[in-house]
Amino acid sequence: MTTPLATAAAGAPHIQPTAEEIRRVFIGLVTVLALGAVDQSIVATALPRIVSDLGGIAHLSWVVTAYVLASTATMPLYGKLSDQYGRKPMVYIAIATFLLGSALSGAAQNMSQLIVFRAIQGIGAGGLLPLAQIIIGDMVPPTQRGRRQGVIAAIFAICSVVGPILGGLITDLLSWHWIFYVNLPIGAVAMVLIGRSLRQYTPLHQRRIDYLGSLLMTAATVSLLLVLTLGGSSWPWDSLPIAGFAACAIVTGTLFVRHVKHEPEPVLPLELFHNKLFVIACTVLALTFMGLLGASLFFPLFFQLVMGVSPSRSGLLTGPLMAGIALSSLLNGRLLVRSGRYKPAQVTGLTIATLAFAVLAWSAATSQGLLVIEPSMLSLGLGLGLVMPNMTIAVQNALPPFHRGVGTATLAFFRSLGGLIGVAGSGAILGWQLRRLNGGQAPSVAMAGEGQVSPAHAMAPHIQDAVLMMYRHAIATTFLVGTCIVACALLAIMLMPEHPLRDHHHAPAPAAE
Repeated sequence: MTTPLATAAAGAPHIQPTAEEIRRVFIGLVTVLALGAVDQSIVATALPRIVSDLGGIAHLSWVVTAYVLASTATMPLYGKLSDQYGRKPMVYIAIATFLLGSALSGAAQNMSQLIVFRAIQGIGAGGLLPLAQIIIGDMVPPTQRGRRQGVIAAIFAICSVVGPILGGLITDLLSWHWIFYVNLPIGAVAMVLIGRSLRQYTPLHQRRIDYLGSLLMTAATVSLLLVLTLGGSSWPWDSLPIAGFAACAIVTGTLFVRHVKHEPEPVLPLELFHNKLFVIACTVLALTFMGLLGASLFFPLFFQLVMGVSPSRSGLLTGPLMAGIALSSLLNGRLLVRSGRYKPAQVTGLTIATLAFAVLAWSAATSQGLLVIEPSMLSLGLGLGLVMPNMTIAVQNALPPFHRGVGTATLAFFRSLGGLIGVAGSGAILGWQLRRLNGGQAPSVAMAGEGQVSPAHAMAPHIQDAVLMMYRHAIATTFLVGTCIVACALLAIMLMPEHPLRDHHHAPAPAAE
């Protein structure tokens, strides 16, 4: 159902940006997007130095968790508010909040302050990816959008590799404070570029904020994310705190669904979920990232523990995965511009990713070497790079302009949520497999520093083979589960309709199925 205001908005004139405006705004968006992506991983290599200065090692994981929680929970809100108040005010708020959190994090005097300030930084970062995708959707017609969205996907892949390297270099050359302070001048330049060139290219929708819906949605999202991030690590899955968070998620989620049914202008319109393409797109992207992050989390563990590789080299060995994503994302944008079709590339990509995952599971279980594993990781990245940028374009093409913001942000939210579920689920599967293979108890492996494990090859010979076998088969199981999850995404995308890409913004969105 479309509201009268939505119909009026859809018929309002669309402002056509100039090529120079597109170039300047895109440079500014890519800059802040890179900062947000890097900051998700840049802290990892600086954590030992942070702990030595601030203490609080018991709460160390929250330095990363607070950022991820805040950024994921706020994504849909940015999308809806940008539909109501415009892209420019919201991107200003997102960048300013991110830079404020960066400045405060750099000046933190203890671990509690750093965790709170990282959450503030995450609140700002939650708007960077969806708003960048939304603004590009406003400025560039769907038929020309592939190249820009491909660059965004490539940047995210590259930054996930570059982040830890930059974190180590900055910490060694300057101090850990500068991994946050370096954001300030770069972010300020990006804000000026965006501020000088960005205009409101699509008509605004009704200026009304669903405060209660926003509160309920945020409470449900944060509660669910706390269950996923803390369950099985900080607390057992059957512990009272996890049960409390789960109950809170269920109650607030139920109240939110009941609320949006009666709210005339909800923060998350239910009519989005009447669109078959949108529902399948969210499902496919959630499943894809569930399988990817769930399994790829254990690539470094596999290299270090089972294959005896050093921590620094294990990071390099995971590079082909991200290189594949970056390469195919860039090439895919050019192919999309030429063909005008997005679904064939997605089906091909998920088929390649499923086969690559299956080979990785087989390789881990049968002690194959790097000559098999590395090409498989590259193939996995190449396949996934054909899926992610196209999905954003497909959703934006299928939704009317007055829902482009909230639809794009909700798609990004489901992508992040799927990744978190994959990480939590794969950790649980790994633990279960290790206990099963070890007679009910997980094998004891010495930890060497933050996030590093002693290779099994360094253990006593009489237990070396047994530990190698247990971890090899347990990690192979997580790869096998990842194969099944990506295969489900492949089956789901077969059901997704493909609408012709519009060649200009004035064309009406395809009718929802």
